[in-house]
Amino acid sequence: MSKTLKIEDLHVSVEGKPILKGVNLTIRQGEGHALMGPNGSGKSTLAYALMGHPNYTIDRGAVTIDGLNVLELEPDQRAKAGLFLAFQYPTAIPGVTLANFLRHAVTNVRNPTRKEGEELIPMRQFRKELNEHMESLGFDTALARRYLNEGFSGGEKKRAEILQLSMLRPSFAILDETDSGLDSDAVRVVSEGIARLVGPDMGVLVITHHERLLEYNKPHFVHVLLGGRVVETGGGELAHDVHAHGYAKIREKYPEAAAEEEEMDPKRRELEPAAR
Repeated sequence: MSKTLKIEDLHVSVEGKPILKGVNLTIRQGEGHALMGPNGSGKSTLAYALMGHPNYTIDRGAVTIDGLNVLELEPDQRAKAGLFLAFQYPTAIPGVTLANFLRHAVTNVRNPTRKEGEELIPMRQFRKELNEHMESLGFDTALARRYLNEGFSGGEKKRAEILQLSMLRPSFAILDETDSGLDSDAVRVVSEGIARLVGPDMGVLVITHHERLLEYNKPHFVHVLLGGRVVETGGGELAHDVHAHGYAKIREKYPEAAAEEEEMDPKRRELEPAAR
C-alpha cells in the first residue's frame, strides 16, 4: 500500500507573525504536486515547517504520514520517516565531502536505529551505488570528492540536492524552488534528473514560481497559495494560466485571501516577477 502525507489546517508563524493560516494538502506516493504562489506567500515556510526548522512555530494543525505524527519528530527522525527537503539555497559545509555526507545519511535512513559510532554502509557497496547514481544522472563523479556545496555553482548545488534525493529515495520529496537561480540548460539537467527519480514509491511536492520546471515534471495537481492558505487546486492548465497571467485573477477570485496577503506585507507585490 502506498503511504500518504496529510497536512491538515496547518498554521505556522515566524517570530510571532502568522504566515500559514490553515494549509490543507494530501500527497500520496506516486503523485506529483506543484505549489505556486506570489512572493512571500509562505511556500518556503511550509517546506521548512514540514522538516522541523526551529525558527518556524506550529501554532495549530496536524501533519501525518499514515497516522504517524510528524510534528512530534526531530528533523532527523522526519528524514528517517521518509521526508526529504531539497533546499532553495543549499548551505556549504567545509571539511565534509559530499560522498562522506551521503554515506552517513544513507546509512542512517536505511538503518534508523543506528547510533553514532556504529558501522556505516560498507565503503565498496556505497561507492558502487554512488557511482551508478551519478552516472545515471549524468553528473561528474569528481563532484562527490569536493566539500559539500563549498565553491559549488548554483547548478552544482542543485545537482548535489538531486543526487541526495536519488540516494536516499524518500517516500515524500519537497523541492523548494529547485529551479531558482538556474539558467535554462541547468534547469533542463536538474528537471530531467528529477523526472528519472519520480515513481510509484515517491510523492513529490515541487515549490516553484515558474512553469519551466513543470515542463519536464508534469504534476498531477497544482495548488496556489495565497494569504497563507491553499485557495485553488487544478491540473497543469492552472500552472500555465498563472505563468501567463500572474496572480491577478486569483486575487480577484479570492478577495479575502488577497486582503490577508496585503495585510501581511503591503510591499510584497512590488517584488513579484511580472507575468509573461
